[in-house]
Amino acid sequence: MTTQQIDASLVPYQLLNEEGQLVGPMPDLGPSPSETLLGFYRAMSQARIFSNKIIALQRQGRATTFGSLLGQEATAVGLAVPLQPQDWLATSYREIASHIVKGVPLTTLIYSFRGFTPTYPRETHCFPIQIVIGTQMLHAVGLAMGAKLSGDPAVAVGVCGDGATSEGDFNEALNFAGVFQAPVILVVQNNGWAISVPRHRQSAAPSFAARGLGFGIPSHLVDGNDILAVYDVMLQAVERARSGAGPTLIETLTYRIGAHTTADDPTRYRDAQEVASWQGKDPITRLRRLLFAQEILTEAQDQEMQRELEDEINQAASEALAMPPNAPDAFFDWMGEGLSPRLQAQREDLLHYMRQRQDGRE
Repeated sequence: MTTQQIDASLVPYQLLNEEGQLVGPMPDLGPSPSETLLGFYRAMSQARIFSNKIIALQRQGRATTFGSLLGQEATAVGLAVPLQPQDWLATSYREIASHIVKGVPLTTLIYSFRGFTPTYPRETHCFPIQIVIGTQMLHAVGLAMGAKLSGDPAVAVGVCGDGATSEGDFNEALNFAGVFQAPVILVVQNNGWAISVPRHRQSAAPSFAARGLGFGIPSHLVDGNDILAVYDVMLQAVERARSGAGPTLIETLTYRIGAHTTADDPTRYRDAQEVASWQGKDPITRLRRLLFAQEILTEAQDQEMQRELEDEINQAASEALAMPPNAPDAFFDWMGEGLSPRLQAQREDLLHYMRQRQDGRE
């Protein structure tokens, strides 16, 4: 790939067009390109089925509020595949597929959407999804700075949506990353809407990626529904950061096909024609067309894969729904390696209150 900096044309970098045709060179996919492409397709399909499952559970009253992943699978998968086990990932709630690629178990994620605090495996180096808008970008820069200071060959990735770029945290993260040349990649998933606020109300800049140049950070605008382009740009950004060359800002142009969350009604503020036009740019459909054209995947194989993924997610959901809820004081266990005297006292106060409730003496 020839590095594509933000310029006046504002044409996003693309390798795979909406018809599933290659319009640029195939990126480095390792020793088995066909298996890698199938892995991309499987991960994106898994993310879509997972999203549909959690939404169904929420409608049944068995899961909490959930933000649909529909239409954004290419960015979430493509940004995570180039990462190594030691690399850190700090994301919002729209990058569940990134966590799955990084090794977070399906049961852990489903359990979290029951409203409980799960135990993320430490070896995944994933922070639990961030609900406070934009703060994960600072976390990612801090992780990267810590790795640099300690000589750890780790890269950190922070991911946010277009709405988060209006937060001070986002700009502060860019500034620290640029000044300290942190080994971090900051990704903005521009899906067009921050709940009901359209992209043009977030910034007068020609793109969100253009902001990076003002902080001295190389920036790239990418077709976020093209997994090959996302993967290619991320692969080079990760290699750049790991080599000591510093941070990168990436904006992926995609679209939130579904509602912001299960508590939202997008028909109140979005044009149906706009949604329909983006449905024609579906990231899974375009990769499927490529796989069929190159005879890497057949219709029968695709149907079998979908059935297997459905079974896998249904099994994980059954296991997660059978898991007991957290103890009321469990959140103290995730606050640090040990508790200060004040936090220990607070825990004792909470346990005392719970005992009073159980005894009927409030």
